[in-house]
Amino acid sequence: MKRKLRMGMVGGGNDAFIGAVHRIAAFMDGKIELVCGAFSIDPQISKQSGEDLFVAPERVYLNYEEMIEKESLLPEGERMDFVTIVTPNFLHFAPAKLAMENGFDVVVEKPMTVSVEEAKELQETVERTGRTLCLTHTYSGYPMVKQAKAMVKEGHFGKIRKIVVEYPQGWLSRLTEREGNAGAAWRADPKRSGKSLVMGDIGTHAAHLAEYVSGLRIEELCADLTTFVEGRLLDDDGSVLLRFENGAKGVLMASQISAGEENAVRIRIYGEKGGLEWANEDPNNLIIKMLDQPRQLYRTGNAYAAPYTLSTFASHNTRVPAGHPEGLLESFANIYRNFAATVTAKREGRTPTAEEQDFPSVYDGVRGMAFIDTVVKNNEGTEKWTKFVL
Repeated sequence: MKRKLRMGMVGGGNDAFIGAVHRIAAFMDGKIELVCGAFSIDPQISKQSGEDLFVAPERVYLNYEEMIEKESLLPEGERMDFVTIVTPNFLHFAPAKLAMENGFDVVVEKPMTVSVEEAKELQETVERTGRTLCLTHTYSGYPMVKQAKAMVKEGHFGKIRKIVVEYPQGWLSRLTEREGNAGAAWRADPKRSGKSLVMGDIGTHAAHLAEYVSGLRIEELCADLTTFVEGRLLDDDGSVLLRFENGAKGVLMASQISAGEENAVRIRIYGEKGGLEWANEDPNNLIIKMLDQPRQLYRTGNAYAAPYTLSTFASHNTRVPAGHPEGLLESFANIYRNFAATVTAKREGRTPTAEEQDFPSVYDGVRGMAFIDTVVKNNEGTEKWTKFVL
């Protein structure tokens, strides 16, 4: 298929920060172009956004239903190939399901839905239609995160015993949702965000990162959620003890009232023979700590000699020579590039490579919703540990 994939967008208009991030990431490799969109529930904002993005006026739609219906009627050589959904959480499920049922693949922001039931229905839709769904857990796109995963999988650290993952932010330390911040307003609204603010917005990122790098699934947890800011309707801070399938124990902290913090995602994993550490605010570095050895530092983009060579997954997702920073946008773009390569391969009747298929899927979305559900259930209940049930 010697052409770009054609993208439609639901949400992401001029008034939305995340829409621009998705477009930059999608366009970075020249494999995707924007052809249509329902960019806002406000018709004027949607129209103006379409003009600013050079989308043909007749393909700027009033809502996602109109977009999917009209795009599906266009000739195959003109219609969109997939839709990116960058709306508040409660508007993820319906457009994703409708798009797949009409033959379109989907990229959707996390969390995938607002309930486990919706998530499972999207999983059933993926399996029934054969479509591809990509969930944008951005931190899994970094080269050194992929290197960490490969080293754990290869047994470099022995049996994993301890996983510590954290995501502190400070931007909701005040009642920001009452100060005109639209992003805070919908996130703090249970009708639009779901059961949990902190776990839905950032805790799912931490949980996914822990499972992605370790290759282990959470089996049960013990949670403590708090709403520190008076007047807020949902939790803004949480601590969770984790038990993993191999017997490993874990700690997850997610907080949006950690005043002064930005996006300090960090993960540490310890096995019988050593451990690793990676931090979002210094993403080109992967620190390796082995028993009775000096600390080792792996850096993105280096051609290390054996036995220190970087994995094919790390090198596949490295874009520039060593010493040049690769950040959030590049990580985001890696997810889009791998998604696009997978969709293209399927359209051409080829099997995508393992590296191309390495992006979060509908199954990660189901686990994310189960994580939120289990955390809230445990926090509200009387039992010490609650099993992580799908």
